[in-house]
Amino acid sequence: MNESQLGDDEGQCINRPSSPTPTATSPENSVKNDKKKKSFIPKIFSYKRRARGGSSDEDFGSPDCEGVSSELEKKITSNTKEFMEAAPFMKKCFSEREESSGGLIEGLNLSDFGCSMASAKTEIRDFRIFVATWNVGGKAPNLDMNLENFLIMEDSADIYVCGFQEIVPLNAGNVLVIEDNEPAAKWLALINHALNKPDYDLTHPSPDASQSSKHFNTLLKDHFFYKPSLKVLSRNFRAESSLLKTCNCPVESTHGEKRGQKKLRDLASKLDLGPLPARRDGAVDELVELSGMPPNFSSGQMGYRLVASKQMVGIFLSIWARTELVPYIAHLRVSCIGTGLLGRLGNKGCIAVSMTLHQTSFCFVCSHLASGEKEGDELKRNADVNEILKSTQFPKICKASNPRAPDKIIEHDRVLWLGDLNYRVALSYEKTRTLLEDNNWDILLEKDQLNIERDAGRVFNGFKEGQIHFAPTYKYSDNSDTYAGETVKSKKKRRTPAWCDRILWHGSGIEQLCYDRGESRFSDHRPVSSMFLVEVEVARKSDNKFRKGYSCALKMSEYEESIPKLHSCYDL
Repeated sequence: MNESQLGDDEGQCINRPSSPTPTATSPENSVKNDKKKKSFIPKIFSYKRRARGGSSDEDFGSPDCEGVSSELEKKITSNTKEFMEAAPFMKKCFSEREESSGGLIEGLNLSDFGCSMASAKTEIRDFRIFVATWNVGGKAPNLDMNLENFLIMEDSADIYVCGFQEIVPLNAGNVLVIEDNEPAAKWLALINHALNKPDYDLTHPSPDASQSSKHFNTLLKDHFFYKPSLKVLSRNFRAESSLLKTCNCPVESTHGEKRGQKKLRDLASKLDLGPLPARRDGAVDELVELSGMPPNFSSGQMGYRLVASKQMVGIFLSIWARTELVPYIAHLRVSCIGTGLLGRLGNKGCIAVSMTLHQTSFCFVCSHLASGEKEGDELKRNADVNEILKSTQFPKICKASNPRAPDKIIEHDRVLWLGDLNYRVALSYEKTRTLLEDNNWDILLEKDQLNIERDAGRVFNGFKEGQIHFAPTYKYSDNSDTYAGETVKSKKKRRTPAWCDRILWHGSGIEQLCYDRGESRFSDHRPVSSMFLVEVEVARKSDNKFRKGYSCALKMSEYEESIPKLHSCYDL
């Protein structure tokens, strides 16, 4: 072979006929052989591509191609041997998966891949959350009460969080024996009426709605020993169990974990949100009941569904969400902490509800803290808050490697804390009255105990509160707009006006749109409400199949082109 032939026919090495034994190596030929070695590797793969087009495989052993170094041959042979040793195992895996699924590729574990994609491919959406708190002074509402002003219905929200304190008198019977749940049922019915405006009137039913109204009054009827109205109404207003999820974390793909999820759902179905007849300390942790709900007795379409509700003596918390949001709510859990008599009873304390909306965790805390306006009473309230933060422990309900359901209040992405916090103004009654008459609220707020204690780092560390632009919410004379001290001569019954009813938040992505009070004369407290614009992490629609942990159940024929062929470019 001469140099011109090598240059002309370099690309035709495989197709030339056999030639005699190669000539002796010379310095000039050595350089040529080096060039051949550098260009040989691409030829190996280009050969197979030509072979598929109809070229003969037998010519691969042409002497013109025997310039490959022994080192390169050993490397190719070694790699080929390693792959072929693994080939039977790979082939077996694919065949077993095909047989077990009837021709479907369901064994591919994409759940971990989906988790990483979901965390990387999400978007932030804004949701409006309305929060309201009201100490109703132990009075049950009339069925003709209109809560639309209380809920500010002209500016609707995606989620409503309604907290009450003293829905029953805090007497020994309610604290130590059995709490009265009929007032809670009435409040729940009134909230539903304001949010959903059902087609029956609570007080003057029309003829075509008489049956629904009769059913409603029956549900609220007092029973001598047991009052099931709260439990029954909660089930009627609550979202369907098929929509509310115990856990919506990505499935980890093992059958054992699926069985574990079933056990958790079975456990949740056995729990309910009724009163606590056995334990008066309020130290109860439970899952929200997700099954066994009869259809709603209102024939109208419900724009909002009850997500969770709970009563502990006088504290009552209910959470409502737009019907279309319910499928994206999960990890519902409730924890009650009593800090009242003996430091454990439920006349004081909190109800906390944990949940996730899409991929963001929320905790809503409704509390009633220690009362009193003597010097040092604020330390009792600090202790109540710290005890709630320390003792609240939500049960674990999922086994995902990175669950989105925190165990502690402060670990949630977004925390909204509401209630009668009972912090007073650290001034005398006379000085406070003078400043109120001058509308000098700035000086009063500087002496507000909650502001003082929070600024000093003794309570609510990391929590925020919006600017207060409304008058003190406590204490008013019965059915009037005057503070109690103006009409009471006895100093023992006189109370210094204060901002007892407050709403705070913790976490990023929370913007307060408004913070105001209502003007209802129903109790000695004025209700306080706030609207928040909250950021929520949402998986993009294109990633839903991975976010939910689904495997790709495609036909084998659709997948064959993506599976490496064991004989391609390795049958050398």
